[in-house]
Amino acid sequence: MLELTGVCASYGSVPAISGVNIQIGVGEAVGLLGANGAGKSTTLRAISSLVHLTSGKITIDGIDLASLPPHKIPELGIAHVPEGRQVFPEMTVQENLEIGAYVPKAKAERSRTLDLVYSIFPRLADRKRQLAGTMSGGEQQMLAVGRGLMLKPRLLMLDEPSLGLAPVMTDVTFEKIQEIHKMGTAILLVEQNVSRALSLVQRAYVLESGRVIMHGTSAELANNKQVQAAYLGI
Repeated sequence: MLELTGVCASYGSVPAISGVNIQIGVGEAVGLLGANGAGKSTTLRAISSLVHLTSGKITIDGIDLASLPPHKIPELGIAHVPEGRQVFPEMTVQENLEIGAYVPKAKAERSRTLDLVYSIFPRLADRKRQLAGTMSGGEQQMLAVGRGLMLKPRLLMLDEPSLGLAPVMTDVTFEKIQEIHKMGTAILLVEQNVSRALSLVQRAYVLESGRVIMHGTSAELANNKQVQAAYLGI
């Protein structure tokens, strides 16, 4: 479905990712692992056309994403839930969700998708008229994921969904992501909590200094001594 081939991107004159090759199949859950500054978020931003490619190619079903402006990427069924949640604080929960269904295909089914999001996140249904800025961090993360789902995406990209959350809310967040994946939505997960990420995804790529240094199934990476030492504290 989605394929990155030899992707390089930079911020000004500073290289961020170099020669990145990644594949994600239909309905697959894939992780992007690595330390801070490894290039994980930049990879998601490259897919969303938020950062300019210096070389390489990104395609979904053969369609070249690099040639498209950022607002056209969601029309291809790619939803990007950024790090830090970035909800609209002065808008209600429901208004935030409705914004997620702005592309024509999603807008046509907005009411039905809204019911689905509320069924996955009952807490959002209870707070639909509450201003997003007054919610807890965990509730705002639910809202950010729910807003992504309003697009009815084929691929949901999640950037550090557990960042800053209490352990109990981290558990809830990962349970909901697992539920979304079981519905058939492909997941691309960037997550610092490597053990939790490997428990959710089927495969993962490890980035270091902007390059993919390792790739394998979750079981292979969990049992890899280099991954154990660097990320799992073993």
